[in-house]
Order: sequence, then C-alpha cells, then structure tokens
Amino acid sequence: MNTDEQQIRTLIERWAEAVHACDLAGVVAGHADDIVMYDVPPPQEGVRGIEAYRKTWPPFLRWQAQGALFEIESLEVTAGADVAFAYALLRCGITADDLSRRLRLTFGLRKEGGQWVVAHEHHSFPITDAGAAEQEVRQVYQRWYECTAAHDLDGMMATIAGDVVSYEQEVPLQYVGVDAVREFCARGLDAGGDAGVTLDVPELKVMVREDMAVAWGLDLVRVDGSEESWSRATRVFQRRDGAWLMIHQHRSVPQDPATGRARTDLRP
Repeated sequence: MNTDEQQIRTLIERWAEAVHACDLAGVVAGHADDIVMYDVPPPQEGVRGIEAYRKTWPPFLRWQAQGALFEIESLEVTAGADVAFAYALLRCGITADDLSRRLRLTFGLRKEGGQWVVAHEHHSFPITDAGAAEQEVRQVYQRWYECTAAHDLDGMMATIAGDVVSYEQEVPLQYVGVDAVREFCARGLDAGGDAGVTLDVPELKVMVREDMAVAWGLDLVRVDGSEESWSRATRVFQRRDGAWLMIHQHRSVPQDPATGRARTDLRP
C-alpha cells in the first residue's frame, strides 16, 4: 500500500472513531472548507461548507451517545497524485436489527498543502431497508424538534411537501400547501414570544412501506419549559427524490361529549 492510500485510510478511520466517540471536533477535522455532503436525512441537495457540515452532526451524536456502534467493516481506497476516492461499509446502530444493516459511504478527497482532505461525503442506506427508512423519518422529527426550539421556521418547513394538507386544531377546516402551514407555524412561534417553545413526541411510532410512511404519537408542546399542552397527531410521509416529505398531518384533542368543549387539560 502506498503512502497516500495509507494516509487516506488513517484519515477515514480516525473520522469513524471520532463519530463513535461523539467527538465533534474529530468528526470535522480533515474536511475541506467547501465540503459537500449528501447525507441520509434531508435536505436532498445536501449540505455545503464546513459550518453547515458541522451543524448536521450534533443530533446524530446525541443518538450515538445512547450506546450506538459506528464501526468500519470494509474500506477501499484509490489515490492519484492529488485526488482520490474511497468507499466503505459500516455497522451503524444500537439494536440487533440496526446492526444487521450496513451504512454505505463514498468519499472524494483532494490534496491541499501536501495533506489529504475530504471534499465530498455521500452516506446512504438501501432504500429497501425498512429499518433505515424508519430512522430517516425519525430524523425528520428530530430536525423539527431542534428547529422549533431554535425558532428556525425555514428549517421546520424544509421537510414539508409543497402540496401538504394539514388538519390542525383550529380553523380553517384544512390548511392546504406549505405556505399555509408555514403561516400557521409562524403564529405558533410568535405566540411563544421570547419564551422558548419546544416540540417532542415522546413515544413516536413509525411504520414504513416502500416509499410511504405513517407516524403517530402524542405531541408535547412546552412554552418556556413549564407550560405544556398535549395533542394527538398522525402524519403521512412520502419519499420524493430520495427525501422523506410530510404530505399530510392530522392533529386533534378529544372533545367532551357532555359540554362539547375541547379537553386540552388531558395528560397521558
């Protein structure tokens, strides 16, 4: 094995070890400033630039810290004078079902100042892998959680289809299109004022079949960490151009048959 191939192999192995150890600085090290990554979760156009790359990792590393394995199973490297590529299969997951699948990685590298850096990464699971697809849908939810807390309306809308139809808890009868849903979500964030608003679905259930998925659970919304409300939510997703997008949402609270009033005080 020549020196260039060994340097690249060492670079990628250290990157995988850093991911496993939840070492964000180590994950980012050895990457070009103009890195382009096509990841498993959206956006479908990937992320571009080292800062955007850095921001994708904290949610995954929090999941990794729960005891997940991130381990290279095979790695092949081909190096030229100043450009190279590598491809790898990794075991990635916590449960036995997770670890039965393989994460596929392709790296594009170039030499800068005599050192190899990663200029491109492409991560994927096979589309027929239901476990991987379920994880992708759960990552959509994770993005919603983080964007809600950050009041990042653009981020919240990034995984919602343009032709979405949403049944919300308030008038009108339905919200049609992403612009209508955006306005509804903007009002919710504004209503929280300067107080923090968070979203969570503590016992989220996800079922995937080919390019369709349905998810359901009890939405928990907190304002300023104390005031909380619960509601029921069902969401339908479709994989379009490699990314999961929400095409339908139905949120509700039970109605008291004796009074006709919505029971917003109920807790699980």
